Amino acid sequence: MSGGAADALSTATAQLPQGFDSRRLLARLLVLAAVIAAVAAVLMLVPGLVAVRERLAHAQAGWLVAAAGFELLSLAAYVVAFRAAFCARMGWAMSYRIGMSELGATALLPVGGIGGLAFGVWALRRGGMPEDLVARRTVAFFLITSAVNIVAVVGAGLGLALGLLAGTDRFLLSLGPVAVAAAAVAVVLVLPHAAGRIPARWSDGDAARPLRAIAKAAAIIGDGVGDAVALLRSGNGRLIGGAVGYLAFDLAVFFFCFRAFGDTPPIAHLMLAYLVGQLGALIPLPGGIGGTDVGLVGALVIYGTPAAMATVGVLAYRAILLAIPAILGGHAFVALRRTLRDDEDEAFRVPCADDPRAKAAP
Repeated sequence: MSGGAADALSTATAQLPQGFDSRRLLARLLVLAAVIAAVAAVLMLVPGLVAVRERLAHAQAGWLVAAAGFELLSLAAYVVAFRAAFCARMGWAMSYRIGMSELGATALLPVGGIGGLAFGVWALRRGGMPEDLVARRTVAFFLITSAVNIVAVVGAGLGLALGLLAGTDRFLLSLGPVAVAAAAVAVVLVLPHAAGRIPARWSDGDAARPLRAIAKAAAIIGDGVGDAVALLRSGNGRLIGGAVGYLAFDLAVFFFCFRAFGDTPPIAHLMLAYLVGQLGALIPLPGGIGGTDVGLVGALVIYGTPAAMATVGVLAYRAILLAIPAILGGHAFVALRRTLRDDEDEAFRVPCADDPRAKAAP
């Protein structure tokens, strides 16, 4: 990676990313609690939500406990994939603290996934991992976990279209998401070629700031795509298994949250609604509250799920998805900061892995 691309991450090493200081995290927790209280008040008081209240009153605790258990498995799978992607020789305790802190940030910060990645960049750089390696692996890790989602979309959509899975046979609802997923793959595959066409002069110190920013971002993304392909070609079982488990166990949480209230939409509908509805997380609210919930409920309704069933299932799922990572992630973050404070001179040393592209080369 070019020196300019590495410089794009240098600001992450000096201090905690924005939003991670104690005061702001406390503010996020208070906002999260206020939003949850407001949602609960609406559910209890609005007359038109009688059907939702009746379903909530008949929840089966056993299924919700099972959902919480699978959420723990999903978080554990994320930590496994994180360690495999960034540094297979990193200690498990440190991998857990960084990975779980990222997940906690996802639950607490606006556009949470980006906040979690920003924290991971800072933590790994603070531990001594080279900036170029952090940049490449961050992009690669994001692409690999996203690739699992894309494969799931394609599988569910084709299963519906071919009649292999129960559910709608409408073209737009079955193959529409497949077309979008295919377009996303095509965009990713051409990114390295597009990055290579960026004029070299855009990286010069004399170039305008917007041009330098574009050149830096292009270099990071291009190298990250290369690392993602190399990591997948290497057949890293922990990385692939962890990425698949992270999604599969979370989908199980989604399924069990519906089983807790008696009715379950077709599996293919759940999968597609889950994956399409996650786009609501792009709305800048802590944990995606509001945006993600509306996105999930709306997607389920479009696929034929009754509104009351969709609402209670999504509410239970989101409660588990926010509460467990926030609690475990907060604890991991405190432990990580204690490590930094107690070992200020050496911080925590991250033993960097080799370049996967060298291993993947024939």
